[in-house]
Amino acid sequence: MPFKKIIFTLLLLIAFNFSFSQEKYTISGTISDKKNNETLIGVNIVIKGTKIFTITNEYGFYSLTLPKGDYELSVSYISYETIDEKISLSQDIKKNYSLNEAGQVLDEVVITEKTSTNTRKPEMSVNKLSIATIKQMPVVLGEVDIIKSILFLPGVTNAGEGASGFNVRGGGADQNLILLDEATIFNSSHLFGFFSVFNPDAIKDLKLYKGGIPARFGGRASSVLDIYQKDGNSKGFHMNGGIGLISSRLLAEGPIVKDKGSFLVGGRASYAHLFLKLTNNKNSAYFYDLNTKLNYKLNKNNNFYLSGYFGRDVFDINQSFTNTYGNSIGNLRWNHLFSDKLFSNLSLIYSDYYYGLNLDFVGFNWDSGIKNYNIKYDFKYYLSDKIKLSYGTSAIYYDFNPGTIVPSKDNSGINFRQLEKKYAFEPSLYIDAEQKLSNKINVEYGVRYSMFSRLGSSTQNIYANDQAVTFDNDLKIYEKGTPIGTKFYGKNKSLANFNNFEPRFSVAYELNDSQSIKASYNRMVQYLQLISNTASPTPLDVWTPSDTFIKPQIADQIAVGYFKNFKEDTYSLEVESFYKKIKNRIDYIDGADLIANEALEQVILNGEMRSYGLELMLRKNTGKFSGWIAYTLSRSEQRTPGRTANETGINNGNWYKSAYDKTHNLAITSSYKFNKKWNFGANFTLQTGQPVTYPNGQYSYLGITVPSYGLRNENNLPLYHHLDISATLTPKHNEKKKWKGEWVFSVYNLYGRKNAASISFRQNQDTGNNEAIRLSIFGIVPAVSYNFKF
Repeated sequence: MPFKKIIFTLLLLIAFNFSFSQEKYTISGTISDKKNNETLIGVNIVIKGTKIFTITNEYGFYSLTLPKGDYELSVSYISYETIDEKISLSQDIKKNYSLNEAGQVLDEVVITEKTSTNTRKPEMSVNKLSIATIKQMPVVLGEVDIIKSILFLPGVTNAGEGASGFNVRGGGADQNLILLDEATIFNSSHLFGFFSVFNPDAIKDLKLYKGGIPARFGGRASSVLDIYQKDGNSKGFHMNGGIGLISSRLLAEGPIVKDKGSFLVGGRASYAHLFLKLTNNKNSAYFYDLNTKLNYKLNKNNNFYLSGYFGRDVFDINQSFTNTYGNSIGNLRWNHLFSDKLFSNLSLIYSDYYYGLNLDFVGFNWDSGIKNYNIKYDFKYYLSDKIKLSYGTSAIYYDFNPGTIVPSKDNSGINFRQLEKKYAFEPSLYIDAEQKLSNKINVEYGVRYSMFSRLGSSTQNIYANDQAVTFDNDLKIYEKGTPIGTKFYGKNKSLANFNNFEPRFSVAYELNDSQSIKASYNRMVQYLQLISNTASPTPLDVWTPSDTFIKPQIADQIAVGYFKNFKEDTYSLEVESFYKKIKNRIDYIDGADLIANEALEQVILNGEMRSYGLELMLRKNTGKFSGWIAYTLSRSEQRTPGRTANETGINNGNWYKSAYDKTHNLAITSSYKFNKKWNFGANFTLQTGQPVTYPNGQYSYLGITVPSYGLRNENNLPLYHHLDISATLTPKHNEKKKWKGEWVFSVYNLYGRKNAASISFRQNQDTGNNEAIRLSIFGIVPAVSYNFKF
């Protein structure tokens, strides 16, 4: 069994390390920001003159075990001053470091990224963006946006103009696992995609895994976006925020007990709907959210964290139709240091996505959503300078509410109805090792073992030959099957069970100190399915668990890459090629009805999906002028063949472009620090238009011209592109005043490109001719915002 073999191999490696070990000692500790005590994630700790290094984990902890001797240690991090220090290891050492921001000591050079260890680590298909970099990027409506910023990375595309979600390497938006402080975010957008749910003032770190995904992550088929909130300033009270044309934000942070505990509270709200009321417009759309975090250091070995997020969107049409939706999360974490080599984190996590409709004009309310309760325990064992182990377990319980219909009026003609709730349980365990095999070869390998049970209480339909979808041989179309009976499963009784091994492997081979080649393979299994026949997720879409008819998606991805740093890390080049194949990707029969459908299996077919491509990223990391150019050449396809020789399948069973296919994707982002007052930024995006299905003919019926459609996704929307610019003015700061402010001026879509969100076809009532109607959401969008802190 693969899992047993990997465990056995890891134990052999551990035994090997101990049997040949010299007299060794460990230096360990925490690295933080000197100004606010905020722990720093991903700091490089390098032993100069050697290939030995490590990085801090998600809580700022590091550990290095070395033979007895004298060493020179270098501690470096994005936008911070590097510390070089000589150490003598003759006993175990606890050593914490506090880093100064580089701007405080070096005004003439702006350091944006540090890449000195990127060629050594086996990590690949991973992009990390600093918040400082994101805040320099111009965005629509002047609001800094986490999700919009990652669209400028190779292999990442948008789900459509003004649409929510993002696509990674040809995968669907539902195939991305989005985590905020380890809790799942099911909908990452505000105002149907105009804003993301992440307040940039509250975010400390983010990392996007497109491949080579560590074994601790699971549950999605394409990517992981791992985001951590700030802990809060434990040295002093501070506030910062921003005032924009559409929304404003405010964040407060300070110590609970100085240098031991802190709090963070941040809120945002939009107010454009207030201006609509001044014009007697009864329609409105607005959002608000709240970020919170508490942390307390009990002693040198124990830290506690309590973090939360609450967000809501409200969309109201003439006070007769109100749509409310949003996320709520909470996470209680305990960090414990068993020794200077063994770090642990225990998390109790709650996540809730709610969707509600108030349909006053028909007299009922609709509530739906998904909740999950997660307990996870992770360990990181810094065994030696050559091997580091990560292992842990988690268990998630899901509660799905497809819909509750409640009459809103006494005279309503609608009766109370509860669509059958669904429940599921997903336990898993993993082990992962990062090992230095030689001075040139570093590897990371491991396995995740996941299980999934679809639970009752539930009534399941029974169909002839287990076929919930039938095929009409005469008309050559798929139709809903007719149940021949039902079977009831009591509370917590299992309807369907799945279990999967998910192996992960990556390797880096250093050609020299500045360049390397890498390769990776990973398997991901996704047990939750998003029921949607749109290219972009909408709040009304329904999540459902795998069961007898809906199989889990199984994704296998391989990637190879070349990485090079130039001129002492001033420039870096990343080139990757990937191939991904996914089993059991949901496809829909023609005319599928998904809303309030209690028998979804009657409109669903299980197909397959594949994507492949080449990604290039050239980055300038240091200096007054910085930024990157990213280009992706790729193809994303899906296929649903007939289940028997007589069936045609979808699109005659052939491969066809998926809704996420973007053959060409070019993104350029840049920032220029002109002087101490002015900083300029520019973004340019160019993508192949989204695949769509246009009519290929028409016929007349009772005097009405009806279009007929051919094969799916044979056509594309027009080329998508726009240029955005920004200028940031930072007035000279009066050292006697704590208040600091800056003005941000931006223009989205500078040359007014009318990018098509969709193209529809209709018959002109006056001429009788057919015509195509392009829907464009954005033209030129200027914006100004004022940011402050004190």
